[in-house]
Amino acid sequence: MTEQPSGPQAEFSLFQLLPNVLTIAAVGAGLTAIRLGVQGEYTLAVLLIFAAGILDGIDGRIARLLGTASKMGAELDSLADFLNFGVAPPLLLYFWALQDFRSLGWICVLLFAVCCVIRLARFNVSTKTEETQGCSAYFQGVPSPAGALLVMLPMYLSFAFADRPVLPPLLICLYMIAIGLLLISRIPTWSFKTTRISRENVKFFLVGVAFVGAALLTFAWETLIAICLGYIAIVIWAWIDCEHPSNR
Repeated sequence: MTEQPSGPQAEFSLFQLLPNVLTIAAVGAGLTAIRLGVQGEYTLAVLLIFAAGILDGIDGRIARLLGTASKMGAELDSLADFLNFGVAPPLLLYFWALQDFRSLGWICVLLFAVCCVIRLARFNVSTKTEETQGCSAYFQGVPSPAGALLVMLPMYLSFAFADRPVLPPLLICLYMIAIGLLLISRIPTWSFKTTRISRENVKFFLVGVAFVGAALLTFAWETLIAICLGYIAIVIWAWIDCEHPSNR
């Protein structure tokens, strides 16, 4: 019996399409967040971007678990990341607090978006070429989902403690530029993908996840502020740990 030539798969099960479905759902969340920002519904818009970040975190892992990872899925994921983390968050900040600073505010939006797309392009190239520089347990620069989480910190502060922006527009502009520069920097950032948890500590990790989840549902903005400050502390610690390994 002669073997049939292997070609592109003609049919896919629903489970095989699940990762791409989650990515498309994340795109929908990001686009809807922009629409809500135009309409002035900022709290729900921020929550949708946070939901897009969760979907971004699980779609690739599900694809690898199902054995359905593909080049198209990787490209689709990268394009979704640019929309959800490089376009939607700075636009929300612009609609929320920077419209009186139209020219300067828009320049900051453009700078952040450009930094995000450069960050994603650099990550895609390094992944395809299997480039490994510096500490293998670290990214170079802040990942785009973390950058989106950090850049909206002024909004969390406002939602938690006031009904209006608590920071002046000029400071928000400078903060947005600073986060954008962190995206394209060479600062080592701890990679959660390489983290391994010992069997003895799994129960503590699960309890911690449950605690953070409950805190997000109960005190969403205060918890997001704490997560941002904790992440900044992790970035500083990772930079010290990678630059000065003798201090470990």
